[in-house]
Amino acid sequence: MPNLPECERCLLYAHNLHLVCAVHPAGPNADTCSDFREDPDAASDELWEPEGASYYNGELILQPRQRWTREEQLKLLDTHSLFTDRCPQCEMTYSKYETPGALGLRPLRVGG
Repeated sequence: MPNLPECERCLLYAHNLHLVCAVHPAGPNADTCSDFREDPDAASDELWEPEGASYYNGELILQPRQRWTREEQLKLLDTHSLFTDRCPQCEMTYSKYETPGALGLRPLRVGG
């Protein structure tokens, strides 16, 4: 049974080995089908994405270069005071909900 490449995306497609569709059981007689109806639930064509790029609204967008390597990012997560709850200078532990004033520390002044 002849069927067209777009038959699998048609709303009338039967998904049957012995029947092509409800309107044309033996398949369309021409190179196009006047009864074609796009199936909104049909799987769309997969867009190929090169490494380091993604599709947004159908447009290929290159990802910016990362500032740190993956290893440097993991090291930062393991050692940064924001994630460890430890002061990087004196190793004193603190609760992440405490403010510097609650610890008896004065805020740093920037400038003069």
